Amino acid sequence: MRKLILGVLVALLAVLFAAGASYAQTRRVSPSPTITPTPTFTPTPAPPSDLTQKTEETIGPLEKLLEEQELGKVWPASPLKYAIRSAIAAQVPVNTIVLLLLLPLIASLIAAARHIIGLRGFGIFLPAALAVTFVATGPIVGIGLFLVIVTTATLIRFTLRKLKVKLQYLPRMALLLWWVVIGVLGVLFLAPLINNSSLSNVSIFPVLILVLLSEDFTRVQLGKSAKVAVNLTSETLILALASYFVLTLKPVQEYALLNPEIYLLVIFIFNLLLGRYVGLRLMEVWRFRKLISS
Repeated sequence: MRKLILGVLVALLAVLFAAGASYAQTRRVSPSPTITPTPTFTPTPAPPSDLTQKTEETIGPLEKLLEEQELGKVWPASPLKYAIRSAIAAQVPVNTIVLLLLLPLIASLIAAARHIIGLRGFGIFLPAALAVTFVATGPIVGIGLFLVIVTTATLIRFTLRKLKVKLQYLPRMALLLWWVVIGVLGVLFLAPLINNSSLSNVSIFPVLILVLLSEDFTRVQLGKSAKVAVNLTSETLILALASYFVLTLKPVQEYALLNPEIYLLVIFIFNLLLGRYVGLRLMEVWRFRKLISS
């Protein structure tokens, strides 16, 4: 029995000795260096400057202008200037302040287009909001999404009429919104195929504004006629595009930010004078030109 145990121990020692020798031999051999492939980075194009987002391209120049401006006394010439700087010191984005300052100008221009030129559109607030939407998405993408939304809503409306499906107004609008969402999702799903970064990065805010405009289009179409709805929608787009170009003008942005007191006072006086205008509109003068000349 003892000889058997001694034989097993000798065999175990021999196995351990052989394992140790092989391990030492592998340690002496230097491993071959492994070559790891270096990752390649493809540069992504910088997004366009957008007043609706807090980016360095739009914030830097405006903040620099504020820092370079010399301020006088707080009262009575510069209360808003000091208030703007206090808001910026409290981390309020400069772009938000600029857009809020420019909205009264946009509303005044839309009102002047209605009372002096004769462009109606869907009120004042919707063209102004649509102009801000164009700033966020770009005019081409914004108009494209709007055409998709209006086309989808019109086709579904005619389909329901052909099928003689009678629904109450609010459930019918909810059903139209259901199809509009499907259409917008389809366009967004196609964005990677057409490689359009502006369409891929569109947020929910512009889509909601465009859906609101399509709701007004459908309501006018139901209440009056398709021709009136198309005319009002076209005039709304014209007003929104004109407002968009005003919003993106750097001199206008800089003047409103650096001289908010004079800027807002001029707009206030302009609206008072515009509200007292009761003459003929330019489109009415053109329409009745023969009668006026006679």
